[in-house]
Amino acid sequence: MTKLTGRKALITGAGRRLGRAFAEGLAAEGVDLIVHYGQSAQGAEEVVQFALEAGVHAAAIQADLSDPAGVASLFEESLITLGSIDILINNAAIFEPLELADTTLDVWNRHLAINLTAPFLLSREFVGRLEGTGDIINILDWRALRPGPDHFAYTIAKTGLAAMTRSLALAAAPNVRVNALALGAILPPPEAEDYDDEIISAVPAGRWGSVEETFDALRMLLTAPGYITGEIIHLDGGQHLI
Repeated sequence: MTKLTGRKALITGAGRRLGRAFAEGLAAEGVDLIVHYGQSAQGAEEVVQFALEAGVHAAAIQADLSDPAGVASLFEESLITLGSIDILINNAAIFEPLELADTTLDVWNRHLAINLTAPFLLSREFVGRLEGTGDIINILDWRALRPGPDHFAYTIAKTGLAAMTRSLALAAAPNVRVNALALGAILPPPEAEDYDDEIISAVPAGRWGSVEETFDALRMLLTAPGYITGEIIHLDGGQHLI
């Protein structure tokens, strides 16, 4: 038994990469799960199978987070499936390495819709329909606190999510704690070549962060003293300092 046993979580983008690690880690801690996915149906079903074998309830739900109606449907179906939700992890995101000149209105709108508007809509529903107390964890990027010219639309959206983390910690108090993880070099983009040397040369810790460290940080925020809210924890090997 852990401090998380019996809780119920909705995790967006939980069929692959870090979202999958969060889901499987929480399932192993006794948390019932809604495994949201956009296109990673096979991965989401594998997470559900892992969770069921761990002895918790779990279901995979597909939703297009760029569509507000899809976001609303995701939350409604999650409540129907689990009965209640007391952990919301806004993990799903798109990440396109486009600078200002390449940022079309379509690119801009797509990043804001998925990386900022969907977390807002889910958080509003979560706070408004929560019975008792709960936690929201937003997954950020170190760029959100040190924005630069690269990944322009992505960075702006994540910067907005950082601001929302702190504003929501006030608006949702005292029943909901809202915190965030600002991540650095944890997993390279799929099929990236020569990415290791390029990224790690800029990380003071001199290495990639591990998936295990990332889940440990998430678990820390979920099990931390209840007086902690509005915090943004950097897990980036010191990259935001330089």
